[in-house]
Amino acid sequence: MRAWKAILGTAVAIGAVSVVGVYVARQNAGEAPGAKAAVAGMPAMPVPVTRIVKRSLPIFLDYPARMESIRSIALQARVPGYIEAQLAADGADVKEGDLLYRIDTRDLQAALDLAKAQAQRDAAALDYARSNFDRGSELVKSGFVAKDTYDQRESAMRQAQAAIAIDQASVRTAELNLGYAEIRAPFVGRLGRNLAPVGALISVSGAALNTLVQLDPIYVTFNPSETDLVEIERARAAGKVDAEVFVRGDDKPLQKGELTFLDNIVDKSTGTITARATIANPDFTLLPGQYVRIRLHVKELPDALMAPQVAIGSSQLGKYVYIVGADDKAALRTVTLGPADGDLVNVVGGVAEGDQIITGNLQKIGPGAPVQPLPAQPRSGS
Repeated sequence: MRAWKAILGTAVAIGAVSVVGVYVARQNAGEAPGAKAAVAGMPAMPVPVTRIVKRSLPIFLDYPARMESIRSIALQARVPGYIEAQLAADGADVKEGDLLYRIDTRDLQAALDLAKAQAQRDAAALDYARSNFDRGSELVKSGFVAKDTYDQRESAMRQAQAAIAIDQASVRTAELNLGYAEIRAPFVGRLGRNLAPVGALISVSGAALNTLVQLDPIYVTFNPSETDLVEIERARAAGKVDAEVFVRGDDKPLQKGELTFLDNIVDKSTGTITARATIANPDFTLLPGQYVRIRLHVKELPDALMAPQVAIGSSQLGKYVYIVGADDKAALRTVTLGPADGDLVNVVGGVAEGDQIITGNLQKIGPGAPVQPLPAQPRSGS
């Protein structure tokens, strides 16, 4: 009796070792998770499928980036005086030529009136000097006026003419200063915080009144690596390089533009180069200093085989997919992945255009398992 128990125990132990050996062998062979040996007569597993498609695939390069204003200026007074009015609120969006600040003009208007009065006085003096010179030109011929007296009259007339020129310059200067009392926007942009309240006395060398930044278009500055530089240069040589800007938490581009600048030197300490894209920003949604992500469209990859990303599995041997093989049995294909485009990804090797790729119930099938392909469902957004 004990002999029979010993023989039975030995048989159970051998069977257990065999099962463990098979399991380990399958794991070492890199069998896909959930893979099961096909059992004769087992029912076919219903599986959703879609076909491998071949199409042109856009290739992008992505980088972290930062927004920069094309123009950012400090609004500075060109004449001293008291701030009489602030016509645009803090942070207002303004158009070119909009009146932003007005300085008290009473002193400036008085300076203009004085310059005009001096011009009128000197004009009268010039009229007398010219008449006196004209009379002397006839009298000097007959000897009634000495040559020295005549020369004095000519000098007086020229001095009066010079005084008129000075007065005209003074009038123009006073008019310009009076015009500087109105501070207008030199371009379309957005104001910052006001630094000169109404009633404040300002000077030409004093602090700025405000800042104005241009927001449309706007720069996006980023730093591609030197390994990407060749690809970017090829794209520039082929034509315009389109750029898209993404903000954090949004998968759709917020604004679009094009690459407009590559620096002429690579930073030896970082191995990167400074690049810049110019982006349309008509609704002012992007602001200088903002961190974003930029994507450059550098080329098109023709005849790329595309499969849904949900169909991609992973094992010790790498990435794989299941396709519907001969006799409606699942066939495992090892693939290499290329660039992704939305919910599709480029698959290289192991598949062909038109293959039915299994997109669901992947944990319930294995190589050689009978499957029942279900009609392909349209992808969202397709």
